[in-house]
Amino acid sequence: MKNHETEIMTHPLEDLVRMDRIPHIWCPGCGIGSVFTSCLSAIKQSNIPYNQFTMVSGIGCSGRGAGYINVDSFHTTHGRAIPFASGIKMARPDLNVIVFSGDGDLFAIGGNHFIHAARRNMDITVVCVNNLTYGMTGGQVAATTPHKAKSATTAAGNSETPFNLPLLAYAAGATYVARWTMLHARDLADSIQEAILRRGFSFIEVLSPCPINYGRRNKEKSLETLKKYHENTIVKNGASPTELDVDFNKGVILGKFIDIDRPTCDEIYRKMYWPQEQGAADNRKTG
Repeated sequence: MKNHETEIMTHPLEDLVRMDRIPHIWCPGCGIGSVFTSCLSAIKQSNIPYNQFTMVSGIGCSGRGAGYINVDSFHTTHGRAIPFASGIKMARPDLNVIVFSGDGDLFAIGGNHFIHAARRNMDITVVCVNNLTYGMTGGQVAATTPHKAKSATTAAGNSETPFNLPLLAYAAGATYVARWTMLHARDLADSIQEAILRRGFSFIEVLSPCPINYGRRNKEKSLETLKKYHENTIVKNGASPTELDVDFNKGVILGKFIDIDRPTCDEIYRKMYWPQEQGAADNRKTG
């Protein structure tokens, strides 16, 4: 008979978390923890040994993910997660490289790096937690902040048009593009796992609430955001990237939109400059 008073319960993902750094810093009502959990679930579901993974993050709330995961990881400078990830992949093409960061880090200061990594078809998986704002630095307007939404730097409302991130990724050359919300945890985990197991530049946008620096200014509580995620979204796999604007009044489309195959950057590089090495690698894959 088990002694329930002394039995130690462990979380099924505990082996992937640096438990000495718990509790985490994410605010109550924030969705980053849920997105992070889906990412860890995808890693576990892949059945790939943990020592064949590395995670890279930039600066921001989502950037803390690299510090919590219990695999080799890098918490890099602002906007530079993708260059670091690209360098790792070129040096160690056998590794599964995941970039876990936010919309501010990846698409403002890091935007140029994103489009060129997609153009090159770097063999990395990019998970972007999109909370529509700069969450950690005070809630300034971001490249994803909706038109007319309020922020610390647009008190009267944002006059600009935000990026359509899946369209940007597709136009730049990404070979896998998907979007989910943190509420769609199982779909998200399956999507990240699929991205990990394929070749090429994979991009997954995840809509997630920021109750403090976005929700508070726009008078939207976390539960109201989750209700929007539930009632104002539709799964439409294969939808055209041109119809993927984030507009909850019209409805936001989720799903997998792009999944194509073309040679990756490291494959082309080695084939051009080290053809013997590439040939040996191909033989190992087919042997």
